[in-house]
Amino acid sequence: MKRQILHIGIILVFIASALHAQENINWVKVTDHAGWQPRDSQGELVYKNHAWIFGGWFSSWESAPRDVWNTTDGKHWNLIQEEAAWKHSDLAMTVVFRDKMWLMGGWYNGRMEDHSSSNEVWCSTDGEQWIQVTDSAGWTPRLAAGIVVFKNKMWILGGIEDYYFGDDKSLKNDVWSSPDGKEWTLVTDNAGWLPRAYHQAVVFDDKIWILGGGNYVPNHTAYNDVWCSDDGIHWKEVTTSAPWDPRLWFSSVVYRDRIFILGGWSKSHDNFGDVWYSGDGLNWTELKSEVIWKGRHEHSTFVFRDKIWVTGGFPRPLLSNEVWTLEIPPGWFGED
Repeated sequence: MKRQILHIGIILVFIASALHAQENINWVKVTDHAGWQPRDSQGELVYKNHAWIFGGWFSSWESAPRDVWNTTDGKHWNLIQEEAAWKHSDLAMTVVFRDKMWLMGGWYNGRMEDHSSSNEVWCSTDGEQWIQVTDSAGWTPRLAAGIVVFKNKMWILGGIEDYYFGDDKSLKNDVWSSPDGKEWTLVTDNAGWLPRAYHQAVVFDDKIWILGGGNYVPNHTAYNDVWCSDDGIHWKEVTTSAPWDPRLWFSSVVYRDRIFILGGWSKSHDNFGDVWYSGDGLNWTELKSEVIWKGRHEHSTFVFRDKIWVTGGFPRPLLSNEVWTLEIPPGWFGED
């Protein structure tokens, strides 16, 4: 009798777990209007118990913003610097490394005559005062590259040298690393994956991962391939075609021991409003929600206070300064 009760109890636990895993996980809107002007392509990171954004894009016909903001709750934002020392903040690369915030590369002045890309490297400990570590890193000036911290170094992966006016030769698939932001080493000039920009790079399972991306102009190309490497030199193609549509300008984070991709854009589809996750880079599941942000591209996404956050971006027809969060309870996936 006791054994039967035990078996029934185990079955009930499995049923409850399965039902729990099927519960809808919905996004929560923290605010319709954060304190900063609506934008996309801004830098983002989490540092000293704050979420931060840097600069971004308002229009192809005006200078990139150079402001710096932070928040502890996503609703109330603090203006830390109205005009930072750097200026190439459209699709710049941002990361936290050695207890500092870093901003490097990026684009300036949209389609205007004095536009340019950058290989400057800047760092800050407070968001107000910025130090230029180098005005010319070893890699060529570029924007929209992947950036990660891996094996106690910062890594730059791919990107594009010219935003609106380049050609296929502007796209890169080189990999660079640096222990200090000043001295950069070319790890490989051809990583194996096709040259690309507007992709995502994350560190997961002790490897660097490259996800999607492609090119915007003059020849639009979008990928949904997934690659990984444990040294930055040798790359393995995990899948040529993930189940999520090929895309540019999307975001990616690692959360609950899984890689997530969110939103993005392609010429054939326009904006995406979907979320996918994977525990191995090969098998992907769409996370469907009854409540979610409107499809958008070049939004900021980060993990903060044990939640995924989505801020800003371009949901069309207007730029956004919304803030959304998603919390997935530990164990929700079943096998955690």
